[in-house]
This record gives sequence, C-alpha cells and structure tokens, in this order.
Amino acid sequence: MNNNFVNRKDRIIASAIEIISEAGLSSLSTKTLAMKENMSESLLYRYFGGIDEVLVEVVETFTKFDKGIIATLEAKDIPHFDKAMEFTKTLSTYYAGYKEISAIVLNYEELLHNVNTREAMAACLLERMAFMRREFTMAIEEGEIVDTFTPEELTNMVFGTMYRALLNRRLENESKTHEQVSETSLNKFAEVLRIKK
Repeated sequence: MNNNFVNRKDRIIASAIEIISEAGLSSLSTKTLAMKENMSESLLYRYFGGIDEVLVEVVETFTKFDKGIIATLEAKDIPHFDKAMEFTKTLSTYYAGYKEISAIVLNYEELLHNVNTREAMAACLLERMAFMRREFTMAIEEGEIVDTFTPEELTNMVFGTMYRALLNRRLENESKTHEQVSETSLNKFAEVLRIKK
C-alpha cells in the first residue's frame, strides 16, 4: 500500500473527527465527509466501504494510545494512587492537545449503540475503568488513600469529573483547557483522599 493512500485515509479520519466535533455524530455521512475532503463520494468509497468503516477507524484512533499509556504507568515504580492520577492527567493532556477528539467522549453512548463500534468502544471504556479500579484498590490496600469510597466509586468520580470538564468546555466555551479544569478538580480530589504520612 503506498503512502499517499495511507496519508489520505488518515486525513479522512481526521476530517470525520472534525465533523463529529463541529456538528455531532449524526452529521457524519459519506456526503459531508466527501465535501469536507473536497472529493467525490465515489472516491471516498475507494478508501472506505462506508461510514461505518470510517467510524470504526475513528474509534481506533481514539483508543490507540490507551494500551501504551497503561503499560508505561504499570511499569513505573510509583505509588498506585499516583499511577491513577497520572493516567487521568495523560488523558486530559491528550484531550487538550487534540480538542476535536474529545467529542468522541461526548458520543460514547451513541458509539456503544452502533453495532460496528460497540465492541471497540466498550473494550476501551472497560480497560480504562479496570486500570483505575485496580490502582485504587491497591492504593487503599497499601494505605496510600483513605477507604471512604470503594475503588468503583472513585473510578466513577474521576471519569465523571473528566466528562463534566469536557462538557463544560463545550457548553461554556471556556478559555481554560480541559487539562486545567480537570487538573484543578482532580488535585482537590487527591488532596482529600491521600493519607498524610
């Protein structure tokens, strides 16, 4: 496969993510995508068999760094709670650096209802949550944080905070980045939970 084909496919996926970010998932069609790419729909079909194939690639683009981030954090010799907090900061940095990709987070539900993207989207979410629960469990067991909340509750709080920060940024056109909003909230969260030694 030549590089032009690969590069064009990457550009099409980037355009699909931009359309989702600008106008929502329901606005993504072969017609809108072809228009954004300044190509005919028939040429678009040379690269993808249809919009469902594009969506699968969009989800793969969204999740492609997860395994590497988790493996890197698992290999670090730092407290478990710090691994969990660093994971959230890394995701926040990713969303801040690629603002359009954060629209995928706000479309989780719809992507979970799409038969073509359900499996990949569910695997991503479950893997992220399992990592966080594991680290919170170990942090509680090793006395790094208080046990006021269960690992499940802590995981839900962290992801809920991140989701809300993304939503607020879109709703209020905040000048602060997602990274700044999440970090402020999560730093307070960490301060309350961390056991002072």
